[in-house]
Amino acid sequence: MVIRFHGDEDARRAQFDFAVNVAASKPPQWLIEALHNNLDRLAAYPDPLELAKVESELAELHGVQPSKVMLLAGASEGFTLLSKLAPKRSAVIQPGFTEPALALIDAGLSVDLPVAMTVAQIPEKPWDLIVIGNPTNPTGIVHRDIDRLRQSGRIIVVDEAFMDAAGEEYSTIPHIAAGAKDLIVLRSLTKTFAIAGLRVGYLIAHEEIIARLQKGRAHWPMGTLQMVAAQAIATYGWAHTKQWRRQMIAHREAMIQDLAWPLAAHSQAPYILVKPPFANPEHMRQQLLSRGIAVRRCDTFPGLDLNYWRLAVREPAQVQVLKQTTEELK
Repeated sequence: MVIRFHGDEDARRAQFDFAVNVAASKPPQWLIEALHNNLDRLAAYPDPLELAKVESELAELHGVQPSKVMLLAGASEGFTLLSKLAPKRSAVIQPGFTEPALALIDAGLSVDLPVAMTVAQIPEKPWDLIVIGNPTNPTGIVHRDIDRLRQSGRIIVVDEAFMDAAGEEYSTIPHIAAGAKDLIVLRSLTKTFAIAGLRVGYLIAHEEIIARLQKGRAHWPMGTLQMVAAQAIATYGWAHTKQWRRQMIAHREAMIQDLAWPLAAHSQAPYILVKPPFANPEHMRQQLLSRGIAVRRCDTFPGLDLNYWRLAVREPAQVQVLKQTTEELK
């Protein structure tokens, strides 16, 4: 099975992109202006005091101490740092985002890929590191019982890249705020704010974990524009997120009704997992791509195959293009 695959490999050739879960084709105007207004600072090295300020502002938003926040060059950097925890045996729950598994494998570590749609289905094995998405990608399932995975000597890494879509009430962050030393939460700023090309995210964990992850990190881990983006989002982004979430939920429900394709899971994320009602879904996917429409193949997610598609939530006009084109190609 090929798991080293990203939806943008198909989306680059598409006019209509249902394959990549970035919310829009460009960042919001206030974020573009913030970046533009700081271009003349690029001659100087990034300011470590600015980094500390941004982390402090993100900490305030989540009700944690600034020492529990670490700004990242995208949540994917956080996955590459996990090897510093030197886990003897790890599990990355599937079907799910495969980047953390690849990062651990590339570091020469032992990784299991158990398939479990719910926490209750996860087998009990002596893993000292478990990575789980919440909501999970590509299913969109929200897990309310991640606490069941916690045990002595184990670290739980929760990928909350799409938690702003599901609702903060499901986040694991309050446990860290209360002092938990066995939890790491990863957040992405690239999806909702359409800055995937800039690579900005952060993690929240106990200070002892962050100290281990920081060891050996580059002297200037974040560029100036990455910090500018994070600070602008900390200031203006959450009002934007509330409005975006309301619209996304409405578009998701309309998309489900308009397509009327079988759902493989109940999604609370900005994407849906479907079983497209075609005799050969992979042939249909390739035909769509030839027409400039990209959908996400799912055979690269352990536990799924080519009979599933993940579809990013899009506005009704784009959904109609997808629906009409599949009807023409049947």
